[in-house]
Amino acid sequence: MGKQKILVFIDWFLPGYKAGGPVRSIANMVEFLADQYDFYIVTRNTDYTETTPYENIKPDTWIDFQPGVKVFYASQSKQTLSDWRKILTQQSWDVVYVNGIYSFKYSILPLLATDKRKIKTIVAGRGMFAQSAIDVKAVKKKLFLKMAGFIGLYKNVCFHATNDKEKQDIHTALGNDAKVIIANNLPRKNINFEQAIEKRVGIIKLVSIARISPEKNTLFALQCLAELKSFKGTIDFDLYGQVYNEEYWQECQTIINDLPSNIRVCYKGIVNAELVGETFTNYHALFMPSRGENFGHVILESFMASRPVLISDQTPWRNLEQDKSGWDLELFLEGEGQKVEGRRQKWNQVLETLVQMEQDVFDKYCIGAKSRAINFIYDPKLLDGYRELF
Repeated sequence: MGKQKILVFIDWFLPGYKAGGPVRSIANMVEFLADQYDFYIVTRNTDYTETTPYENIKPDTWIDFQPGVKVFYASQSKQTLSDWRKILTQQSWDVVYVNGIYSFKYSILPLLATDKRKIKTIVAGRGMFAQSAIDVKAVKKKLFLKMAGFIGLYKNVCFHATNDKEKQDIHTALGNDAKVIIANNLPRKNINFEQAIEKRVGIIKLVSIARISPEKNTLFALQCLAELKSFKGTIDFDLYGQVYNEEYWQECQTIINDLPSNIRVCYKGIVNAELVGETFTNYHALFMPSRGENFGHVILESFMASRPVLISDQTPWRNLEQDKSGWDLELFLEGEGQKVEGRRQKWNQVLETLVQMEQDVFDKYCIGAKSRAINFIYDPKLLDGYRELF
């Protein structure tokens, strides 16, 4: 019996990297599972926010990407309902896997194209059903979900969640009848960026590798730094990522320009996804108070590079202080039914602790971070969810 054929629709894929986590999720998935399944990936022939096609990649044809993986890089004119229906008739597919929910061309049209075809169809939520994600452009998203339910867009669809919370979010948004299977995201395969770094008392080098956006809470991180005006020491905080919202970025720059001289924030542009792990080795810790992550590939990459993290409690990576792999701090306080920004006092205390931390203590946090990565990567149950999913 041959391997199952899985047809994947995703807006952006390698060699693209500007779309962040979803690209890495699919890249890791096919890297891990291509010996068990044949993957056929349909994607754009441009990167996120780009209009220039990838160089040296022939569009609108199946290209061998790696053993067990073929990619169809669709040009602008070949991303229609009829194009997807044509691809669906080319082979006998066992599974159609749709990444995300809001993309018209790569989430909605594939579902319309598979309608009435007896093919197992999976939709990966990618954290888009979380309330914190729905709250961004809430009116449009709530209207879409209501219309999707009305027309039966998700009828007979199985949803891929990466953890129990995401499963609960899907049921909250679509109802308890929605079929959901949990399969955690997979890490990179056989990658080790571990490298020691000197930690001197009074100095800390922090990094954020995420798009500059309200969802990633860049402004909150800068507000925390702005409240450290009387501390003794030096903080360097480098930001890598796509500027997602120019108005939001202007707010960030206003704070950056008013920071004291011993707190330096520098925007470094976009880092290639293949260089993220190596980039971490130049810093002491990840500082990313995200408003919500269904997984957080960049957090795992930090652990894999033996670097602790300072993140919010709105990710699956919890109880970090117990094994000295970092800190997951409260981001929201519940008050009268409204979610309000939490006090930044605890965040500032941890930042000051990091600044004053000595080498021997810091090394213990690096060991804890590496242990987090190892425990996750070598979990024997990691692939079980995918066997059930497919």
